Amino acid sequence: MIRALHRWPGLLALALVSLLALSGAVLSVFPAAERLGAPQAEVTMSVADLATRIQVAYPGVEQIKRSPSGRITAYWFDNGTPGSAAVDPATGSGVASADPNPVERWLTTLHRSLFMDDAGRLVSAAGAAAMLILAVSGTVLVARRAGGWRRWFAPLRGPLTGRIHVELARGAVFGLFLSSATAIWMTASTFGVLPDQAVVPDLPAKVSGETGLPLASMPLLAATPVEALRELSFPYPGDATDVFTLKTDLGTGYLDQGTGATLGWSDLSGWERASETIYMLHTGKGAALLGLVLGLMALAVPAMGVTGAVLWLAGRRGRPRIRGNVPPSRAETVILVGSEGGSTWGFAATLHAALTRAGQQVHLAPMSALDPARSAASQRYIVLAATYGDGDAPSSAKGFLDRLARRSGARAVPMAVLGFGDRSFPAYCAYAEAVEAAAKAQGWPTLLPFDTVDRQSPQEFARWGRELGNVLGIDLELDHQPVRPETTPLALVSRRDYGEEVQAPTAILRFAVPRLSLWQRLTRKGFARFEAGDLLGIVPEGSTLPRFYSLASGSGDGFVEIVVRRHVGGLCSGALMALELGGTVAAFVRRNRGFHQGTGRAPLILVGAGTGLGPLAGFIRANGAHRPIHLFFGMRHPDSDFLYREDLQVWAAEGKVASLTTASSRGARPRYVQDALASRQAEIVRAIRDGARVMVCGGREMAAGVAETMAGILEPLGMSPSILRAEGRYVEDVY
Repeated sequence: MIRALHRWPGLLALALVSLLALSGAVLSVFPAAERLGAPQAEVTMSVADLATRIQVAYPGVEQIKRSPSGRITAYWFDNGTPGSAAVDPATGSGVASADPNPVERWLTTLHRSLFMDDAGRLVSAAGAAAMLILAVSGTVLVARRAGGWRRWFAPLRGPLTGRIHVELARGAVFGLFLSSATAIWMTASTFGVLPDQAVVPDLPAKVSGETGLPLASMPLLAATPVEALRELSFPYPGDATDVFTLKTDLGTGYLDQGTGATLGWSDLSGWERASETIYMLHTGKGAALLGLVLGLMALAVPAMGVTGAVLWLAGRRGRPRIRGNVPPSRAETVILVGSEGGSTWGFAATLHAALTRAGQQVHLAPMSALDPARSAASQRYIVLAATYGDGDAPSSAKGFLDRLARRSGARAVPMAVLGFGDRSFPAYCAYAEAVEAAAKAQGWPTLLPFDTVDRQSPQEFARWGRELGNVLGIDLELDHQPVRPETTPLALVSRRDYGEEVQAPTAILRFAVPRLSLWQRLTRKGFARFEAGDLLGIVPEGSTLPRFYSLASGSGDGFVEIVVRRHVGGLCSGALMALELGGTVAAFVRRNRGFHQGTGRAPLILVGAGTGLGPLAGFIRANGAHRPIHLFFGMRHPDSDFLYREDLQVWAAEGKVASLTTASSRGARPRYVQDALASRQAEIVRAIRDGARVMVCGGREMAAGVAETMAGILEPLGMSPSILRAEGRYVEDVY
């Protein structure tokens, strides 16, 4: 509900809200400029002193006005000819034209009414209402994404566009709320909806009939500082019955022109004070610094509009279009999807179609949209959940566990959880397991025992579907056809071959960065932005399932590089190892943010064996800041498969790698990479004390051995790999 409330006003009113925000941002500069450019009265100067000086300079003065910026303007008649000027309070003489800035006047008309008078004011008010809805709903969504109000400024993960959108919202939402709410108030005041009419005293029934009293002799004028002045109107020349009218920050009063006596006074009403405060908050007039801050916040609106639209389009592109997706209020079965790369949505669409054909009323939604209150008629929940990184929630499942916990008292119906993942990864379906455990802890009955699908296997999915059909009492055949990922051809530009002598053919393959589409440039997707440690998905001929290789380069390097070892019977590795210069492969990039080197000056301890050196070499290549990096590399034999040997020598000379320790499992002194770690225990302990981060890449057995060795090294420090993992200082990319 909150997402829809945030999405549609933003999309429908994007142009209008952006126009109002940009024009408002420019208008916020004028009060500050006027404040800086206008001569200011001394703090001790009274209205009597100011009026006397102006009267000397302009004997026919009829009115003096002071704007919230301190700019003082005088209006007079000279032999029947009207005149006006902005005056210097020190002399009373004019220093600038009193005419309003034509650019400011044009922008003000655009901002208030779009040059359409009252109809335009209503349109602008609608834009302000849309902005208010966006500010309120956006605040709730930011808090939800951050994990609660107390974590408002917590670090963010996820795509760059989404992070930009949320960071801008964090900084601007208060200003947007204030600007939009005050705009609505001012529109209501303009159309008489609010009782904010000015209260003025009754005109005096009796005056002295005298004239000519010096202004300095009038007590109220002498006691009123110029800083409080708003307007002073002089009596009509020759009319002894007319009076002075004084308007200040406190109220309005009349003064006898012959005696200086105060003939009547009315304080500002509460509505007047409120309206003036609202006007000041919205325009910045009287609070120039606040106006500039609000104007700066308003500049975030177009940027948030663009990033929001991009996120919406990307979301639509990442999900299949579901026919017959009934509203949650009428659904018998609710399917919730947690997906990072989008493939799980395809399985969900297959399940939705099969259940619909069987006569079920089915609603399909992301896990982040869990709301049992909207699904009162549901008889069951089916959760299809992938896992991101080291057991984390995928993008479409953000906040699911928190929402599930907050609804502990809601009506619990049977739930089935199906995990999707790759069994070669240590955290295989870990997030799905966490969902299953949380649902049981909250008392949700089990519809079907927890199960998993390895590597997007259609056969395992079909087998699970038959079990689900048996529970539901229907014939359910899930014939899922994996959708081939959207790929881009990569052309091979260079290769370096290793390992033939030790029966482990390996190659460093470098591809040219493909030409980017406008969409990729705008969204920073695909090959527009990638880092060492991200994954290159390659779809071999004759298959729809991609194979993933850790990237050894970033987009800033200007090429795409991976390290590949040929496996017996390996469809993809065989094709890659047979690739000749100029040959192409179909590929795409998948973010792997859990295995990025990050920023900072803390040391890095990089541990890899064989092809696991690929992303580690990419980290070193990108180490232009000379962050201390200690590399431990295991190989079979240094004469045959010392990957990146020449590069590492150059990088060491450039100061990009602080130390290199190798281990060869074959040769005169066989040892493994964990043995190399044990030999440098003192240096590792010193680096850990300095806040070092450990990054391990390679085979699962190697990673297990490294973790065991590191546990022994860390034990005297009262630490362990699991403690470092919890702190984000021990990460693995294993296969």
